[in-house]
Amino acid sequence: MNWSALEALLSGVNKYSTVFGRIWLSMVFVFRVMVFVVAAQRVWGDESKDFVCNTAQPGCTNVCYDHIFPISHIRLWALQLIFVTCPSLMVVGHVKYREKKDLQYTSSHKGAHMYVNPGKKRGGLWWTYLVSLIFKAGFDAGFLYILYYVYEGYDMPRLSKCSLEPCPNTVDCYISRPTEKKIFTIFMVVSSAFCILMCICEMIYLICKRIQKLVLKKNEAERKMFAENHEMTPLAAPRSEFRSNNSIRVDPTASINNLSNMKLEEPSKKGPSKKK
Repeated sequence: MNWSALEALLSGVNKYSTVFGRIWLSMVFVFRVMVFVVAAQRVWGDESKDFVCNTAQPGCTNVCYDHIFPISHIRLWALQLIFVTCPSLMVVGHVKYREKKDLQYTSSHKGAHMYVNPGKKRGGLWWTYLVSLIFKAGFDAGFLYILYYVYEGYDMPRLSKCSLEPCPNTVDCYISRPTEKKIFTIFMVVSSAFCILMCICEMIYLICKRIQKLVLKKNEAERKMFAENHEMTPLAAPRSEFRSNNSIRVDPTASINNLSNMKLEEPSKKGPSKKK
């Protein structure tokens, strides 16, 4: 399988992801895909060849192997990686659709744009991104449950007993390198659990950020409405108007009694009035 092509395809998701999304993508390709390609395939490469049962009955070993390993770990993980990475393509496809729609709008509206930034998580793209996170976390959790249900845990037993036909009696079967396979199984399970945690954190981050924007928008609308309904009136007359009505300069720090005395003294300064 060409994992490099899938990595190149999903690398564009980094442009539209948050910090948690970038951590998730790094975990998938570094700790899951790389480990899967480099080490896990070689560890499980001899699982059927070196599976041994203490019997020479024809067909008994094959039946016991099918019973103990209903589905190979390596194939189950490959299927899991495909299902987990596919929801990210929903985001890439939605952004490409927005870019195409914006290009058509620009050509028909003399250079105007429908979207300021087609990759910004607003409107339908926000919901697409959130749904992709739900799918990714759900697929990872579902495959972890399948692995636990099929193998009754994440352990790799050294000895397995089988009594299915055509085995003549209960036989003992042994798998190769059970400890090494157990370590890789636990590592892949922990990596999947961490990816689920990153998806949950990113969902919480997106929802909290959306709520914060809505609250700020509501508060801004309320402040604007309050300002429109309560226009501020001046508390005092302008100083120029006060000077035009008074011939003398009034000290703004003067008390009321001083102002009244100044008004009484004003006629005396002008002199006695002329009698007719």
